Amino acid sequence: MKVTVDIPSVGSRELFYDHNVSVEGVLNDVSSELKYPVFLCKLDNVYRGLSHEVHHDCRIELLDLRNSAAWATYQNSLILIFIKAVHDTLNKDVRIDVGNSFNKGTYVKLNRDVSEEDVRAIEKRMKELVEWNLPIKKEHMSKKQAINLAYSLRQKETAELLKSITGIGDIEIYSLADEFQIFCTLLVPSTGYCGIFELVKYAKGLLIRYPHPSDPLVIPEYEDQKLLYQAFQEADKWGDLLGIQYVSDLNKRILNKSTKEMYQLQEALHEKKISDLADDICSHKKRVVLICGPSSSGKTTFAKRLCIQLKVNGHKTMYMGTDDYFVEDDQAPYDENGERDYESIRAIDTHLFVDNVKDLLDGKETDLPTYSFTTHTKSFGDRLTKIDQNTILVIEGIHALNRQLTDGIPEEMKYKIYISPFTPISIDHHNRISATDCRLLRRMIRDHKFRNWSCAETINAWPKVRNGEDNNIFPFHHEADVFFNSNCIYEFAVIKKYLEPLLALITRQQPEYAEAQRLLGFLKYFDAADDDDIIVNTSIIREFIGGSAIA
Repeated sequence: MKVTVDIPSVGSRELFYDHNVSVEGVLNDVSSELKYPVFLCKLDNVYRGLSHEVHHDCRIELLDLRNSAAWATYQNSLILIFIKAVHDTLNKDVRIDVGNSFNKGTYVKLNRDVSEEDVRAIEKRMKELVEWNLPIKKEHMSKKQAINLAYSLRQKETAELLKSITGIGDIEIYSLADEFQIFCTLLVPSTGYCGIFELVKYAKGLLIRYPHPSDPLVIPEYEDQKLLYQAFQEADKWGDLLGIQYVSDLNKRILNKSTKEMYQLQEALHEKKISDLADDICSHKKRVVLICGPSSSGKTTFAKRLCIQLKVNGHKTMYMGTDDYFVEDDQAPYDENGERDYESIRAIDTHLFVDNVKDLLDGKETDLPTYSFTTHTKSFGDRLTKIDQNTILVIEGIHALNRQLTDGIPEEMKYKIYISPFTPISIDHHNRISATDCRLLRRMIRDHKFRNWSCAETINAWPKVRNGEDNNIFPFHHEADVFFNSNCIYEFAVIKKYLEPLLALITRQQPEYAEAQRLLGFLKYFDAADDDDIIVNTSIIREFIGGSAIA
């Protein structure tokens, strides 16, 4: 049996076996060539756990933390170890709710108060479990057995969700000693894989912190992201107002044909928040509004809705982007692959941008440039512009919160907004929904509708997009004055009917197949909403599914 192994940052190796072998066994045979620990693999373009048995000639791509699916495997494996440690240290009656990611970690809450002493005891127990290298076993249960298990674990939302899903076969159950849990991702074969972590007491819960893909061997420096925490708290309040905490709650709304009020209430929450932001901008006499957020956050729709609310407050607005301020071709920066890096701040003529903004604010007639992506040059003379003192500049772009973009413009004039979708719903207590997946699904629909891209092309481009965000957006979100949550609580149910047939077109021969199957597996938990025609044409979700009146 021939096994071709793709080793990250090294290359391919051919290994031969005269017997069946686990992926973990193959991994051990090439371990000396690994730069970073491996937690997952792609076997013939399908994600597989390291305990998977190989029976035939195949190709195995080893995945370390630099791969997003492997990173999720590491995180969820740590969560299982954490659950076991909590139940060992406190008691089995303690319920754990896994929340969103921030402060370079995962936020978890218990249904009881925890002291610093409790945190240290839980962390000590986790380290013991890792040191003992206990097996994490995977088994398959029928749907009925899995539902009964969920009820026995007092996870009603999981049981209700499993009941509502049609066309599903066996359910994967993971166990660590006497701890049994249902996880929606693959886990590592044993606890010894999860040696790098720390626990931090935070607000009403804890943070499980672990390495970031940018440095897979080191826990990143702690940074208290208070605004992000507040944004998640607000998202939870919105979920409570809508009566939706878990996917099962959303599915019930769809099944009972009671979505209209949900759509209306979600839009009312967005509109009230945007109106409040406009009031705050005007009351503080801000002249420059800076809007930044990662890809597919809904920046365009948000910015234009904000402009409308500013006008309601009696102000004129001028919308500005940074695309016309790219440097000339001979000054262009290039990335490590020798390709032009349009996402770097060095690609922007920041001096010209600042000069133009200052002139506009001073009431001077300003010759704004127009950039040609064909010739990679700027032209002048076609956009002579002048504004008065009652006009607010609304600037949207990936570098809007980078001080270098607006250096020289008085800070007291600026109002900085960070926008991203922070979903308040989870699959169940232990399986959260990532904002990154939300944005990827949004982007796939938009790319297909407005750029004629296939889902495979968007999946292929996504790692580069994410790398650009890590370098140019996320390091600056602490500069924001406020965060705006662009999530529509119902959006996965709406997205489902658009994306499922497109993702199904990706064949196993394509390298994007594994990711497509992962996303299809995620979407199976949602019932499709077929009445999205009643969603208003100013909704942020319209920017992606089409039908927007303002995007």
